[in-house]
Amino acid sequence: MLLKRLTEAMGPSGFEDEIRGVLRAEVEGHVDRVYTDVLGTLICEKGIDRPGPRVMLDAHMDEVGLMIVHAEDNGLLRFRPLGGVDPRVLVSKPVRIGPEKRFGVIGAKPIHLQKPEERRKPLPLESLYIDIGARDKDDALAAVRLGDVAVFATRYEEIGEGCAKAKSFDDRAGCAVLTEVLRRDYELPLYGVFTVQEEIGLRGAIAAAYRLQPDIAIAIEGTVCFDVVDAPGHGQGTVLGRGPAFTLQDGRTLADRRFLEFMIHVAEKHGIPYQFRRVKGGSNDFGAIHRSRAGVTGGSISIPVRYIHAPAQVMSLEDYRNTVRLVQAVLTELQEGGFRG
Repeated sequence: MLLKRLTEAMGPSGFEDEIRGVLRAEVEGHVDRVYTDVLGTLICEKGIDRPGPRVMLDAHMDEVGLMIVHAEDNGLLRFRPLGGVDPRVLVSKPVRIGPEKRFGVIGAKPIHLQKPEERRKPLPLESLYIDIGARDKDDALAAVRLGDVAVFATRYEEIGEGCAKAKSFDDRAGCAVLTEVLRRDYELPLYGVFTVQEEIGLRGAIAAAYRLQPDIAIAIEGTVCFDVVDAPGHGQGTVLGRGPAFTLQDGRTLADRRFLEFMIHVAEKHGIPYQFRRVKGGSNDFGAIHRSRAGVTGGSISIPVRYIHAPAQVMSLEDYRNTVRLVQAVLTELQEGGFRG
């Protein structure tokens, strides 16, 4: 299954080799040309000689992760985060480290040994370590190198009523949507762009947008969903199962009202449910793309993800399918001249 293959692949920021290989295999044969830029972004061209606006569809390959920076004399490994990792969710979580995917467990001082004041606050990152079962420092460094990266060892699984859990739905869900969209043909020039290093500063999108010079761009992203007990409506961000979300404002972007209204019209015309992202914090690759060169119109379409950036995330499969439908419908309307800019 596509979502399983993508979410279980390794690919933290700056180390996207494995996930890039998986995506290349998925899109080859469905696009005219596939290549990688200097930073490692995977660019797929489809019908670029056709008339119409040059459209860039973006989804970032990278996930949050950890980098090994030190080995203690007893063989325990110290690390620092790659991207926005919440230390409160790390203790006892299993991880895979480096190209060999060595198994490890994130550890900390047991609660039995913590002082009362330590129990009242989250353990800081500097108090955590990864245990790979090494005897000592030399044994640890024989298995893991400094600079190796780790990702959560979470398997994809469908759960409950039409939901799935996995690591890295942010943004492997977006990558899966883009992959499915690229399997169809469109009568306009299309670039499918799987970017790198979004989680540490939207870096791949900056270079890709400058290179491709799109007329229109859409970022397809997993976004914050906090529709849980006692969460106020305005703080929920999105709600699971209510469809893909449009952004009005985030940390880097004010929505282009013309294109936002166009996407809303498309969703309503095709009977696709949608919602609005109701929090300002965070951003996505469109925050970088729309400022490229003379500016780029467009927006973002986001898939609600509970427990985003955590070791296990939850997504509605119906939201995922509706996002595929929405992006395909937007492209169809664009090729028919439905947006005049």
